[in-house]
Amino acid sequence: MSVEIALADYPLHTRDKLRYGDTDRQGHVNNAVFSTLFETGRVELIYDPDHPLAEPGTAFVIARLEVDFRAELLWPGEVESGMRVASVGRSSVRLEQAIFQAGRCAASAVTVIVLVDEATRKSTPFSDAVRERLLRLMPSKSG
Repeated sequence: MSVEIALADYPLHTRDKLRYGDTDRQGHVNNAVFSTLFETGRVELIYDPDHPLAEPGTAFVIARLEVDFRAELLWPGEVESGMRVASVGRSSVRLEQAIFQAGRCAASAVTVIVLVDEATRKSTPFSDAVRERLLRLMPSKSG
């Protein structure tokens, strides 16, 4: 039994325009492009020019990316992506993401990103402000 996934389940949304060059021999969007589409959502959260999540001297790195392909994406067209925070650790955050075309979920992903100190290249704890922003992106536990 497959779980129904909807864009409305995610508090953060982004859009991408599919390009002809994203397609493969079968005429659908190449599976490698899905990672780039997921990246759009992460980058908009981490490097938002008005409210960057990465504080000075820190950067985020990907520790895990797990993708479930659910349907093909077709060119031409656009996709919408959704993202939410599943859990927050000391220096890492687990994100849940999904890509939609015409309202249908084409892929979902779990991504773990880790905050690192740019000088030492070692993980560094979230500040209270960053932790609070991440916690606000978690689904409520009501009902």
